[in-house]
Amino acid sequence: MTERTDVVELLKGQHIRIRELFDEVANTKGADRKRHFHDLVRLLAVHETAEEEVVHPFARKHIDGGELVVKDRIEEEEKAKAALSRLDDMDPDSPEFLDQFAALRQDVLAHADNEERYEFAHFSRVADRDRLETLARAVQAAEALAPTRPHPGTDTALKNVAVGPVAAVIDRTRDVIRKAMG
Repeated sequence: MTERTDVVELLKGQHIRIRELFDEVANTKGADRKRHFHDLVRLLAVHETAEEEVVHPFARKHIDGGELVVKDRIEEEEKAKAALSRLDDMDPDSPEFLDQFAALRQDVLAHADNEERYEFAHFSRVADRDRLETLARAVQAAEALAPTRPHPGTDTALKNVAVGPVAAVIDRTRDVIRKAMG
């Protein structure tokens, strides 16, 4: 028998993993740092895409002040996507990478806290457990098809649907090539 999870539990669990990956990147060097960073980039990209396609539309519609809450979260996400894109092309052991990575870490962790406080905290008041479990399944489905790299400017469900499938194929091809090349 498998235990069912709701969308808040799922996303908070991913936030924990994101924090762990930030620590792993910060505390390693060379190939290990590069591998952990790519794992972090992939998780952030699929996580944010799923939030943009599933979570934010739900929040806009169902929580008080949802439009403003989501607007603020999307601005934070766009800033992080741009930073991730810059970092992805840098040498992970360079001083510039480490400085920009530290700033990204601070921004992403503040963003996760903001989501949990201003968005997720309201979900149990506006939806029952079944609805929250359905949202979790929708998030997992969106993540399975999401691009694995940040794509600034794809900050809504509509933009993700338009750009996401092509970007996902390209990103996943790049992932296979990077893995094959070590």
